Order: sequence, then C-alpha cells, then structure tokens
Amino acid sequence: MKKIVRITTIPASMRSLLKGQLKFINQFYEVIGISGDGDALNDVRINEGIRTEVVEMTRTISPIKDIIALFKLYRILKKEQPHIVHTHTPKAGIIGMLAAKLADVPHRFHTVAGLPLLVVGGPKRWLLNFIEKLTYYCATKVFPNSFGLQEIIIEKGFTTQKKLKVIGNGSSNGIDTDYFNPDLFREKELDELKNQLGINKNHFVFIFIGRLVTDKGINELVKAFNILSKINNVKLILVGWPEKDLDPLLDETETLLTQNNNIIQVGYQRDVRPYLAIANVLVFPSYREGFPNVVMQAGAMKIPSIVTDINGSNEIIKEGENGLIIPVKNVQSIIDSMSYFLKNPSKLEGMGSKSREIIVKNYQHTYIWEELLKEYQRAV
Repeated sequence: MKKIVRITTIPASMRSLLKGQLKFINQFYEVIGISGDGDALNDVRINEGIRTEVVEMTRTISPIKDIIALFKLYRILKKEQPHIVHTHTPKAGIIGMLAAKLADVPHRFHTVAGLPLLVVGGPKRWLLNFIEKLTYYCATKVFPNSFGLQEIIIEKGFTTQKKLKVIGNGSSNGIDTDYFNPDLFREKELDELKNQLGINKNHFVFIFIGRLVTDKGINELVKAFNILSKINNVKLILVGWPEKDLDPLLDETETLLTQNNNIIQVGYQRDVRPYLAIANVLVFPSYREGFPNVVMQAGAMKIPSIVTDINGSNEIIKEGENGLIIPVKNVQSIIDSMSYFLKNPSKLEGMGSKSREIIVKNYQHTYIWEELLKEYQRAV
C-alpha cells in the first residue's frame, strides 16, 4: 500500500485540527503521522489507527533545533519512501517540505491555515516572507484553506496560481455536524453547567473560543465587554489558554480579566460543545485566520457569530444572515455588534438556524475528506 506522511509541529494540531481525517485516508493509503511527542500523539495513534513517529519541532525560530529536526525527518522519509508528504502549520511546513524535497519524495503538499507573518514587521517579516516562499518552492502543491488566503498568497508573490488549490469550499478538515449538534444536549444538563458558572436565565451569554492572545483580538474584546457589562446583564465565557511567551495580552487586559466577575474563564476544554450550547453569540475578533474552526463549530451549534473582516471568517459569515462582520482592532464595533444582539433578540433564532444550514451545506467534514482524497488519487 502506498504511503502518505502527514506532519504537524505539535501533536495537539494533529489530534484536533485533523480529527477523523487521518482515519478516513488510512482506508486508502498507509498514513504515518509525524509530530512532537506527547499524550496528544498517543491519542492520534489510538483514535486514528495510524502509525506515528516523533520529531520534535519548535514553534519559534531556533536554527540549531530546526536543523536537528530537518535531519531526523529526512532520515525517516528516506527509510519510509512515501509517495506523498503533506504538512500543516508553518514550522512543520518549512522543515517537512525541505526534508521531503531532499529525500526525493515525488509529491509534496502543504496546507496553509493562516499567515502569522501578516502581523509582523521589520527584519523578522523579511525572514518569515523568505521562509514562506521557500516552503512553497519546495512544495509541489499548496492548499490555502480559504479563498481569501489564496488571494493574499498570490498578492504577496509567495508562489504562482498554478501551485494553489482550495479544497472544497475551504477549511482544513470541515465540521462533523452530527457531533456539533445542539439537539444532543438536554436542558437539564445545560442548566447544571449554567449553575456551575454562575449564569442564570436572565443573562445574555457571549462566548469566545481559542487562544487568549493579542492576535485573537482578546484585548479589544475584554475592553469592549467590560464597558458593555456595566449597563447590561451579560456574561462572557472564555474557552481557551494564554500564550504569555509567544503573544501576551496587555497588562490592563489581565487586570480586567481578574476584576470583572462577569468574565468566566474555563481554560482549555476538550469538548467545547456544552459551552456553545449555553451561549447566545460567539465573538471572534481575530486579527488573522486561515479558516477558523470555531466559527464553523458555533454555526453548527446554531450560534450566530460576530467576526472581524478577515479571510476565512468573512467567508463563513454572511452579513446579517448568520452573524455580523466588523473591522479589525475596533473596540467600538465590538460594543455595537454585541449591543445589536442584545437589542434584537428576535434576530437570534433566525440567524442561529441559518448558521447551521450554511455549515451543513458547505463544510461537512466528509465532503472535505473526499475532496482531499481526490487530490491524493490524482497524484499517485
């Protein structure tokens, strides 16, 4: 059986972002997953039923560690002789594509799920631009996971249109709409969760899911909510984790997070569905994205979203149909959009139903898997 090697920088990405996809592809090819070590990689091996190998990679620029990772990966690829190497995430992309080219792997695919370099300036931006171009040069096919991202890649001159292909309607893995379904949750269970979090029937609940970092718009969100919560009966649930070394929040934001009792931090959650089930609106004011899973997850759970006008987010959300689109880094726009839902409760149910309809029609995970399988089959 022909081999396909899938590579991510950290195992959590493989476990969550590619959930189910590897198991599906493994029915047609022998899939080998490569990532850093950890419990998440063990979960992938068990849940996806694939063989895994460990190559430690850092998410930061670290020349010595990167060279070591490149050498280890090259040795694995020479030994396995796969027909396809398919990478995800920036560091796995450059190391994986370089190693695959050096090992003479005939088909080298890279999925782009966002461009961190877009919010970087100075010499570091020049370096990241060079790395991005080198990654695409080594690849035989590049899969941006949104049409907006594809346009940015062409505009920046990172590669040619000929190498680019958006799988399906966008997204790296789609959404399991049978799993993300509000009908799975009983009212009694949800009431118990609300009681645990100090939420009563009179509260209007906003939710954010993701990393609690500057790039996700958390500084603006917390500032906006702090103003809004002084005159409204509202709660904000933050589902996620901080990255204080890579992208810390402002000190004033950290202060508000501890002082405002209407902000509920629940940390990282393996299952975000119960929290979406008790929320009214998702607020996702990110600065940059590829194709955000959380907006699709919310939509599948019949939750309308407030998103910033960035690629991916503005492809899932249709203004006024399943949510609202606002400018990036704009506190007042966050306040205005949250206030809109508070003042127009009749819009919630309609937008919620439309949200699920759009996700089911366009982003069902099995559709994305089948479209990706077609790309593999064309190659080998």
